[in-house]
Amino acid sequence: MLLKERNLRPVTEVGMRIGIDLGGTKIEALAMDEQGKELARYRVDTPRDDYDGTVAAMAGLVHLLEEKTGRTGSVGAGIPGSISEKSGLVKNANSTWLNGRPLDKDLSAALGREVRIANDANCLAVSEATDGAAAGKRVVFGVILGTGCGGGVAIDGRVHAGPNGTGGEWGHNPLPWPNAEENPGPLCYCGKRGCLEMWVSGTGLARDYQQTTGRQRSAREIIAAFEAGEREAAAIVDRLEDRLARGLATVINTLDPDAFVLGGGLSLAQHLYESLPKRLPTYVFGREVDTPILQARFGDSSGVRGAAWLWPVSRERSTFSA
Repeated sequence: MLLKERNLRPVTEVGMRIGIDLGGTKIEALAMDEQGKELARYRVDTPRDDYDGTVAAMAGLVHLLEEKTGRTGSVGAGIPGSISEKSGLVKNANSTWLNGRPLDKDLSAALGREVRIANDANCLAVSEATDGAAAGKRVVFGVILGTGCGGGVAIDGRVHAGPNGTGGEWGHNPLPWPNAEENPGPLCYCGKRGCLEMWVSGTGLARDYQQTTGRQRSAREIIAAFEAGEREAAAIVDRLEDRLARGLATVINTLDPDAFVLGGGLSLAQHLYESLPKRLPTYVFGREVDTPILQARFGDSSGVRGAAWLWPVSRERSTFSA
């Protein structure tokens, strides 16, 4: 499926925004009005390992939303990867059937209008910087603590991806200041060892618990056991929080954002927001830290809302006409 050459027709009014969150197991889409009020929402299973089916499912959700609302909208999508500026193809997606494919062009062709695509963690940062927990903050670093660990940057409410499309890819830096037991670290799916993602994620938490206790538990179960006072779970969570503080400290030392916003399943652990501010000064250069660490206001909806906000309020968009 390739995008055919067509003439661009400028459209000055964005009457409705549609956001798509493309995940490994589900695709969610919502429509918002100009003020960010949700108008409609749909969700379908992701056609795994089926690229053409994925494009068709995304386009189908847009058509459903437009039929439901009776309005045409701009379209933005968040994906677990990025579009290479050099090749125009998806790269670094853990939904591997997307890699090497021109997803933005193919979805644009299917819908007959320009589509904007960004990394899903960047979408979270945009959402929370626009009308979420970090509204009004100029530089926002969004962190997704889920099965994996992602990061994204929003500056003035817009995505900062960088010329390599890797802005915010914090999870694929090594765990800072590792001790002897943490070195060289577990093998990451990216091919390197010791990536932060392998430590500060639901997967990393469950692996640490299993290696320590010999028992298997999900990240949610481990957090619940910690909150119930289980000593073994408390030790595991303590290590998670220390590793997370080390990782965030390197972001402060490099970018010094105005706020961190945490999303993903692990972000629901309220103890993080008490523990992390106390731990950060140990690792930040100068030992002074005033950076707020905030829980995502829109929770699981931050990514899909951020995708919708990829279209600014006052900018023109383009649609395709024959």
